[in-house]
Amino acid sequence: MKIAFIGIGALGGYFGGRLAKAGNEVVFIARGVTLEALRKNGLRVESPLGDFSLPQVHATDDPASVGQVDVVFVTTKTWQVPEVAQQIRSLVGPETVVVPLQNGVEAYDQLAAALGPEHVLGGMCHVIAFVTAPGVIRHGGLNPVITIGEWNNTRTPRLEKLVACLKAAGLEVRVPESIQVALWEKFEFIASIGGVGGVTRAPIGVIRSLPETRLLLERALQEIVGLANACGVPVPGQSVASTLKFIDSLPPDGTASMQRDVVAGRPSELEAQSGAVVRLGRARNFPTPVHEFIYHALLPGELRARGKISF
Repeated sequence: MKIAFIGIGALGGYFGGRLAKAGNEVVFIARGVTLEALRKNGLRVESPLGDFSLPQVHATDDPASVGQVDVVFVTTKTWQVPEVAQQIRSLVGPETVVVPLQNGVEAYDQLAAALGPEHVLGGMCHVIAFVTAPGVIRHGGLNPVITIGEWNNTRTPRLEKLVACLKAAGLEVRVPESIQVALWEKFEFIASIGGVGGVTRAPIGVIRSLPETRLLLERALQEIVGLANACGVPVPGQSVASTLKFIDSLPPDGTASMQRDVVAGRPSELEAQSGAVVRLGRARNFPTPVHEFIYHALLPGELRARGKISF
């Protein structure tokens, strides 16, 4: 298949590398030092599943030069999705599918509004990966999984073709009964652990062990499950217990990507995580006091990281 990845950080580098290694025609749409490194040195992935290098890859900063592709994976940060949707129009032909792999629950709607819902699948991923240098990705454990689905939750030929392509690259692929429930369950986890981690600056082991922060985390999870139901997505109530059980199984020194960005003073996904909880809650008159506290507490630092205020 001819596949484009836009946003060549850890996700785009890892999954794009695996698909290219499997023989697909993969185009990496990048910029800056990442583009320079890909053109000069190719791509290297370091992984417990086996290291590999691709000395030559197709990398460009001009989507219009690529032509239409079979699949576009959007692996940028959440706040970049609306801008990226306009940039990738030239890649999208009558049969092209676009798959967002962001955290959050808004990327599908943003891409569908810009490109047409007929082109967009629901998607997400689970992987622990880092960029250690431009063009060098380190997979740090956790078996990588891509979850995808048609927005109407039917099994279509194009979905089955993409699933087969991903599996042929050695990737674990899941097609849930409801892609909306799957997206919200991941959102429940990532927005809660990222938000609580951001305000406490503590690793997962500390957050889950202290009664006070564990209760804060549990209430954050409960808010998102309730909000999902208010939005018409039937996430079951027992999802809170199962998510806490999953958190209890994670390495004690683990942290969420949003927390790491907050601590480092970098722009984070605050708006797409606790900020989205607050916005969606207000739109439906559903109270979200824990995430309002998280959002309000982290907002000054977020605005400083984006150069909008100084202190």
